Amino acid sequence: MAWRCGSMDTSSYILVALLIIGIIGRSNLVAMSACVLLIIKFSGLEQLLLPFLENKGLKLGLLILMIYILLPMAKGQVQLKELKYNFTSVSGIIALVGGALATHLNNEGLKLMKLMPEIIFGMTLGTILGTVFLKGVPCGPVMTAAVTAILLQICSWLGSL
Repeated sequence: MAWRCGSMDTSSYILVALLIIGIIGRSNLVAMSACVLLIIKFSGLEQLLLPFLENKGLKLGLLILMIYILLPMAKGQVQLKELKYNFTSVSGIIALVGGALATHLNNEGLKLMKLMPEIIFGMTLGTILGTVFLKGVPCGPVMTAAVTAILLQICSWLGSL
């Protein structure tokens, strides 16, 4: 059971912290996401919308991302003759292998987030710190979890040596 202080519970404080970190770290996506979740929590629609987002949110987000990725094809910027590059060049074949490997790693990241949801705050903070201090480009939480899963596996292997 969550600790309550007025209408704020522990999860609300964590979301407020993520909102502040997102603003300070200039991560609009983190700030907006925390804001939307706080609005849902304080609007009384938590019981209706949070389960829906939990069940469908990832697929909706990936759908929007995939639409964006496929835009060059829809706009005619990639022609059928250019697609053979993916099957006939070394870099095209490596791209195919890289895409397949990335989807496998993202699946491992999703499994990790389900098994250890407590690491999501650290991954989010790490993404913001990497963006601000390492001049990185923000990545999605699934890729962050995939890299985290790899690092945890390496630590596990090193610990068993």
